[in-house]
Amino acid sequence: MFVYLGMLMRAHGLKGEILVERDSPLPSRRVYLQCGAEAPRPVRVTGERIHKGRMSIFLEGVEDRTAAEALRGGRLLFPTAELPDDGVCLHQLPGLEVVLHESGRSIGVVDRVEFPAGREIWVIRAPDGREALLPAVDDFVEALDLEARRATVKPPPGLLELYLPDGD
Repeated sequence: MFVYLGMLMRAHGLKGEILVERDSPLPSRRVYLQCGAEAPRPVRVTGERIHKGRMSIFLEGVEDRTAAEALRGGRLLFPTAELPDDGVCLHQLPGLEVVLHESGRSIGVVDRVEFPAGREIWVIRAPDGREALLPAVDDFVEALDLEARRATVKPPPGLLELYLPDGD
């Protein structure tokens, strides 16, 4: 089994650099690549950087723009068996119910995790479909219970009102 890390978007430059639909560092220099219906195969990341808010990587053996373009649409994967046992992995967050620390009231579920400017932000989907953004920092995330699929949060005053003005 694999965890999806991101999609290869397009070549960047002339030396094999590839833009990835991901804006945070990869968990390892050894990942897997799946192009089309082929089975995932191991690849080595020889370099990575953030370029205009998007991850850019170099893969071993991809030396020019033509080789990079041939990988467009490929999916980067990571084996679940190699995920660390300690801590929380990003793939575990979507679907967590988000409740307020003081009242225990549910404000929605984690829809996805984004990394604008390299900061982890939870996109919380309220029951009516509206979205609220919450920086995933220790001051705001009180507790995570993966077994109960629940995150208890303590957002700063006024933050939720920006997104959910009705007090929902």
